[in-house]
Amino acid sequence: MSDRKSSAALSTPRTVSREPPRRPFFRALLYKDAVSAWIFIAPALIGFTIFYLMPCIRAIYISLTDWNLLRPAKFIGSANYSRLWSDSNFWNSMKVTVLYVLYNIPLQTVIGLLLAVLLHRLGRSVALRSVILAPYLIANVIAAILWFWMLDPLLGFVNAVLQSLGFGRIPFFSDQQLALPTIAAVNIWRHMGFVALLFYTGMQGIPRDIYEAARIEGAGGWKSFWNITLPLLRPTLVFVLVTSIIGSFQVFDTIAVTTLGGPVNSTRTIVWYVYESSFVNFRMGYATAMSCALFVSLAVVTVAQMRILRSGQSELG
Repeated sequence: MSDRKSSAALSTPRTVSREPPRRPFFRALLYKDAVSAWIFIAPALIGFTIFYLMPCIRAIYISLTDWNLLRPAKFIGSANYSRLWSDSNFWNSMKVTVLYVLYNIPLQTVIGLLLAVLLHRLGRSVALRSVILAPYLIANVIAAILWFWMLDPLLGFVNAVLQSLGFGRIPFFSDQQLALPTIAAVNIWRHMGFVALLFYTGMQGIPRDIYEAARIEGAGGWKSFWNITLPLLRPTLVFVLVTSIIGSFQVFDTIAVTTLGGPVNSTRTIVWYVYESSFVNFRMGYATAMSCALFVSLAVVTVAQMRILRSGQSELG
C-alpha cells in the first residue's frame, strides 16, 4: 500500500507557482497608460495653462473692474457688461464685423473649393500648389502694405491701369462704401490658397472606387462633385468654416495698416474697437468685457456651425 502511494506521488508532477518579478514602484508607475499619457501631454498642458487658461481667468476678473493701466483696478461688478447694451459704437463694430465676415467667408470658401477641384483634376504638380499657396506665406502686414500701395488713388499701379483703360481713379481704402470690401478682398487673396490646400488634402482621402462606380452608373462630373465630393468633404468644410469665421472676427492687422478704422468708422471692427478702448482710451476693464462678449459670441457661432453641419458624422462611416 505504501509502495502505491509513493509511486503515485512520484508520477504526479508538482506545479510550482512562480510570481512575476516585482518592478520598483516608480518604474511600475511609468508603465501605467494614464500616467504615461499625462507625462506626454504635460508640456502642452503647462503651456496652455500658462499662456491661455490663466490669462482667460484674469481677463474675466479684469472685465469686472475699472482699470486704466495707471492705477489699481477697482472692482465694479457687471457695470462694464451693462454698458455694452447701450454702447452704439460696440453694436456698430459688431455690425461691421459681421458684414466683413459675410464679404469674406463665402467668396473665400467657394474660390478655395474651385481651386482645389482644379488642382485635383487638372494638375497635381508641386509647383502649381506652391504658386497657389504663395500668398499665404506672406505676412498679413506685408500683404496689406503691398495692396495699400498698389490701390493708392494717386500712385497705385491698379489705378494707373484703370485710368489707362478709360476708368476713373478709385479710392479703394478711402471710400466709405468700398473700404470694407477692399479689406475683405485683400484677405481673400491671401487665404484662398491655404483654403484650397485644405480642400485638396480632404479630396485625397476620398476613395477613387466611389468615383469609378459613379462613372459606371453614368454620373457626370457635376453630379459626382455634388453627390460625392461635397458630402465626403464635410469634415474638411466644417474645419475651414470654423477656423475662417473665427479668424475673420479677429481681423486687425490689415485695418491697422490701411484704414485705422475709417473712413467714418466703416472699417471699425470689434477687435479694432477693443484696441482703441484699451490702448488709446485706457479703458482696460471695458475693453476686456468686450473681449469676453466676443469670446461667447464665437463659442455660440462655432457650436451652431458644428451642430448644423453635423461635424461628428462622416459619409464614409
